Amino acid sequence: MDTLAVTRRFDLTDAQWAVLEPLLPAPKRPGRPSLWSRRQLIDGIRWRIRVGAPWRDVPPQYGSWSAVYALFRRWQRNGTWQQVLTALQARADAAGRITWDVSVDSTSVRAHQHAAGARKRGLCRPNHPAGSASSRTIMPWVVLAVG
Repeated sequence: MDTLAVTRRFDLTDAQWAVLEPLLPAPKRPGRPSLWSRRQLIDGIRWRIRVGAPWRDVPPQYGSWSAVYALFRRWQRNGTWQQVLTALQARADAAGRITWDVSVDSTSVRAHQHAAGARKRGLCRPNHPAGSASSRTIMPWVVLAVG
């Protein structure tokens, strides 16, 4: 199928699909064609990622959950998703739609609890060599018995 009616609010539009489709790898599997189009499967992946539901809960209009998961996992392993993201970012950057400025503010940065200036205890104390003036006698009765 070349085009699908958008069945859900967040499915890819025809314009979005026209941008995305050339970035996808050509199908390599010979034999019987899939029952579901790539657009359906990708919409299923997008639905699952957006909703956070288990793979088995992908609605049947997007294809079988196992086909949706198989495409997602295969493209994750071979780096297709990273290539698509890089290509889309390059396209958006060339069009001037990405601002790469990053602003970090102390209101959004939290220090770890160990970096809060608490007193150090336990193994963090400095060691004193035995016999130095600053080392204390642990067992005073041993000094008395020896002396």
